[in-house]
Amino acid sequence: MRNDLILRVIAKLLIPFILLFALYVQFHGDFGPGGGFQAGVILAASVIFYALIYGLDDAIKVVPEPLVESMMALGVLIYAGVGYAGLLLGGNFLDYFVLDPNPVHGQHRGIFWVEVGVAITVSGVMLKIFYMFAARGKSDD
Repeated sequence: MRNDLILRVIAKLLIPFILLFALYVQFHGDFGPGGGFQAGVILAASVIFYALIYGLDDAIKVVPEPLVESMMALGVLIYAGVGYAGLLLGGNFLDYFVLDPNPVHGQHRGIFWVEVGVAITVSGVMLKIFYMFAARGKSDD
């Protein structure tokens, strides 16, 4: 598929919209269906789509494996950080109400950052799984 001009052009047109949709799902997750998990999967799907059209090596150049591994850890740290922030501010673990003087704003802020952590972790894990399966057998050559 690397030499198919039509697929390459369509991919270049679609990938920005896929990424924009991932952001929409992420930011709309507070108010309706969607959120971090769905946004993370959509984000990873856009990179996987890029890899299917342009090849695994080009995808790894765009999103290198050390970045993917860092994303997995960073997302968990953000999630845990929100929980510990609640503890440090006198509440329970993942108690969002203490994150702002206004409990409603604290709830919104806490949910937002937890969902960001989930999105980063899920996209990192999905990409790591894809990279591992796609690279299977390449070292045997």
